[in-house]
Amino acid sequence: MTIDVSVVVPVMDEQDNVEILLNEIVTALEGEAFEVLFVDDLSRDRTVEVLMEAKLATPQLRVLCHKENCGQSTAVRTGVLNARGDLVVVLDGDGQNDPADIPALLKTFRRDDQPANLGMVGGLRQGRQDSLNKKLTSKFGNAIRRKLLKDRTTDAGCGLKVLTRQAFLEIPHFDHMHRYMSALMLREGYEVDFIPVNHRAREHGRSKYGFLDRALVSLSDIFGVMWLRRRARRPSGVDEV
Repeated sequence: MTIDVSVVVPVMDEQDNVEILLNEIVTALEGEAFEVLFVDDLSRDRTVEVLMEAKLATPQLRVLCHKENCGQSTAVRTGVLNARGDLVVVLDGDGQNDPADIPALLKTFRRDDQPANLGMVGGLRQGRQDSLNKKLTSKFGNAIRRKLLKDRTTDAGCGLKVLTRQAFLEIPHFDHMHRYMSALMLREGYEVDFIPVNHRAREHGRSKYGFLDRALVSLSDIFGVMWLRRRARRPSGVDEV
């Protein structure tokens, strides 16, 4: 069967979330030719076992397992590399992104008046269900990042987005690059767009990120992305002769 949409979900230690999330994705994409790729980044709980059991009832499901822990960005890349669809939906595996928003993202991407070089439509979380400290630090970090990178997004931390597989494969890959996709897309000459999406409280498990480690890494990453953007060179066109 031809696959039009591939959904990529990076996970680690999400045994209580994955089956619920999978069922929501399947419901949201009813009528689409789709597949769902859960990429396990060396979970220490029963995440893989739960997914393997779910495969019996969900033929659209594929389960990819890293042999060593490589981080969320690499898990996303593993999923995209193995995706069969030209359009790729990416969302977090903790259940805070709402799969019910996927049809709206796809509709926005497929609209008749979209730019010819549209590479990504990202989500902007509304009514964030996070702690006050997390929301304030995120707002502060997004303001700094947007001022330095000029990437048009006010919510770089939203994991829900739809993009073309080709565009993703053209952008540089590095650890934590999933937070800089809009800047990297713009670097390669693609357009980006954003729409409001729902945000839910985490029901099970714990966040894999702490404030201090994220802040220290983000500062280094921002300067790295700034360097990448300064060094970008693209031809205005290519002729085969």
